[in-house]
Amino acid sequence: MGQFRMRPRARAVAVVSAALLAGTLVGPAGATTQQHIPAAAVQTAAGSSVRFVDIPGDGGIRLAANVFTPTGGAAGTRYPVVVLPTSWAMPQIEYVVPAQKLADSGYVVVGYNSRGFWQSGGEIETAGPQDIADASKVIDWTLANTPADPDKIGMAGVSYGAGISLLASAFDPRIKAVVAMSGWADLIESIYSGRTQHAQATAFLGGAGFLTGRPSAELTEILKNFLSGDLAKEAEMLAWGAKRSPATHLDRINANGAAIMLGNAWGDSLFAPNQYADFYEKLTGPKRLEFRPGDHATAEAGGLLGLPNDMWADSTRWLDRYLKGADNGIDREQPVQLKSRTGGGYEGYPSWHAVPSSTKTIPLTDSEHVYANLDSGANGGRVFLSSILDQFLQIPPMASIPLLPRAFAGVWQSERYGSETKVRGTTKLHTTVTATKESGTIFAYLYDVGPLGVGKLVTHSPLTFHGKTPGTAFPVDIDLFATAYDVPAGHRLAVVVDTVDPLYLEHNPSGAQLTFSSPTGDPSRVTVPVRG
Repeated sequence: MGQFRMRPRARAVAVVSAALLAGTLVGPAGATTQQHIPAAAVQTAAGSSVRFVDIPGDGGIRLAANVFTPTGGAAGTRYPVVVLPTSWAMPQIEYVVPAQKLADSGYVVVGYNSRGFWQSGGEIETAGPQDIADASKVIDWTLANTPADPDKIGMAGVSYGAGISLLASAFDPRIKAVVAMSGWADLIESIYSGRTQHAQATAFLGGAGFLTGRPSAELTEILKNFLSGDLAKEAEMLAWGAKRSPATHLDRINANGAAIMLGNAWGDSLFAPNQYADFYEKLTGPKRLEFRPGDHATAEAGGLLGLPNDMWADSTRWLDRYLKGADNGIDREQPVQLKSRTGGGYEGYPSWHAVPSSTKTIPLTDSEHVYANLDSGANGGRVFLSSILDQFLQIPPMASIPLLPRAFAGVWQSERYGSETKVRGTTKLHTTVTATKESGTIFAYLYDVGPLGVGKLVTHSPLTFHGKTPGTAFPVDIDLFATAYDVPAGHRLAVVVDTVDPLYLEHNPSGAQLTFSSPTGDPSRVTVPVRG
């Protein structure tokens, strides 16, 4: 298989990323000037002190760090430890506010800039082996230079820091508790789900990396191949991603037995919730899973500023329970906690699989013939913006379902529901496709449709296929992104499939056509998980 041509919209995304990358090669902000900061301790307004230090990382590189230490304790007192690697492209001060709060409550807290970013040395390895080794080096330094308790070590972080924390728990058995907020368990399923490049998300990450740090030659090559849609490099990219996925190291994580808390947003533009939920179900130690409305890191962003925040409050309770031994009841609560995107309080469940109590089926009975390469108007929105609007204003991406051009979109609708329908979990689409070309990309959408025909996006997902025989039908199964959404009484659900979405690269050759059919022996359908 060779390299597939990108459509103009996809090319535009890649060009924007390339411009960011090229421009920053001239002068990445703060990337090469590494001024030493004195390590003198400064007393905070409450019960802790802070000092800024350089910690030797793997290979002797410098990791710029800040260390918060409780004050006022008796001589010889040992404190539990929380290590906080920074998020992708974020500076050393990212966790200063929550770190001080933790220190004031009796933790030694070490936040450090991940390698390759800002004032830390080295290059961006994207949670590779050197990043994992850095985490252990920070723990070594903390035990040698602070009043840390070697038996009470935890790691926590947002986004990139969450991924590094999970990976470190696989390779360092000293880590007893992890809180991973807006992170990933499977990097492939996060940015290449359905074998489709999440172009806007990846372009954003690549551009931010070059603006604030020094990407390694390996990362630069991976980004180039990924955003160009070069299938000849697919196996190499999959191996690169698997090495950096906590799910790959699940057996080691379970063997070490750290208590792991996962939190994410339903609309995370970088790390969709499905891969976190799948990983959670396979953990065998103490565990907790929380999903809320929002986009990447928006559910916990307020806590970074010191504002009241449920995610950080639960994270502190989790650390208190498994590092301090506090009997605060978090281990006796239902371990899966969800909040619907459409409002209401928290819902607790004993497991992810227990979230839906039944399903509703939407038959895809009528055959639909679609011309590829043109945007029908149905899409997943824009990276970050759409899910943030959904979080704060409950305005998801919308489309007028009756006005969608049937030449470019297949549309099916359910009956009107007489009562509120609580969608909970992963919607699944099964259909049969006949393509005129050997490759193609399909985007599936589920909409909440009101009386006027305006559809609000409930969920969506992409799927790309290669190597099919033109004119020969083949089955297709798509898991849409998990969500919690309440469809009002009197509304119906609509299923839409098309071939272009600005969030992704698409692999539909010019002139491609797709037919969606429903054979008698294998009927096409969408299965919607609901809480009844």
